[in-house]
Amino acid sequence: MSDTVETAARTAPAAVIVGIDGPSGTGKSSTSKAVAAKLGLRYLDTGAQYRAITWWMLSNGIDVDDATAVAEAAGKPEIVSGTDPSAPTIVVDGADAAGPIRTQEVTSAVSAVSAVPEIRTRLTELQRAIAAEAPHGIVVEGRDIGTTVLPDADVKIFLTASPEARAARRSGELKGKEATDLAATQAALVKRDAADSGRKTSPLAKADDAVEVDTTELTLDQVIECVVTLVEEKRSAAEEKRSA
Repeated sequence: MSDTVETAARTAPAAVIVGIDGPSGTGKSSTSKAVAAKLGLRYLDTGAQYRAITWWMLSNGIDVDDATAVAEAAGKPEIVSGTDPSAPTIVVDGADAAGPIRTQEVTSAVSAVSAVPEIRTRLTELQRAIAAEAPHGIVVEGRDIGTTVLPDADVKIFLTASPEARAARRSGELKGKEATDLAATQAALVKRDAADSGRKTSPLAKADDAVEVDTTELTLDQVIECVVTLVEEKRSAAEEKRSA
C-alpha cells in the first residue's frame, strides 16, 4: 500500500452500523433519517419492508390471517429499498409502494404478517445484505435490529415514550380519513405492542447492550443530538484503535 493510500485509509471515517429499535410513535423514523444524514450514513426502514410485503399480500388476495398461505408466498414479491436518508424509497415488483403501505388496512395487518417466521427470515436476510453493502455505514431502524438482524451493530439504541406521547405523535402523523382520536390511536398502539412483543419469532425487545432513550419529554432535535453523540463517540473510539 502506498503512503497516500494508507493515509487516506486511516483518515477516512470508520464505517459504523447503528441499530435503532422501539415501538411506534417514539420517533424512530425521524431520528434515524436525521442521524444518518448528519453522519453521512445510509438509512434503512425495516418497518417499511414489512409493510411492503403485507401490502403485496393484501393486493394479491393472500389471506393475511392464514400463516401457511403467507409463508408460501413469502418469497414471491421483489422488494427494493432505497437507502438515501433524504429520500428513502420502497419499491415492490417495480412499483412505488411508499404511499400504499401507509394505509390503515396495511397497518392493521402488518403484525400478523410480520409474525410469520418465513417472512422474518426472508426480510432479515435482505436487511443484513443491505447493511453489509453500505460503504460508510448505515442506520437501520426497526423492532428487532439489535437483537436479531444486526446483533453485532456498533451502536444500539432503544427508543421509548409514554403511550400518551406516542399516541399524540402518531395521531398527528395521520391525515384525512386515516386520522383517529387519541384514545383509539393509543389503543391501537398498545394492541400492536402486545402483538409485536409477544410473537415467537424475533419479538420487539431491547437488546441487553442497547442504550435506552425515553423520548417522552425530549424534542426531536434533542433525541437526534443524543444519538449522534453516541455514534460519534463510538466512531472516535474505533478510529483511535485503528490508528494505534
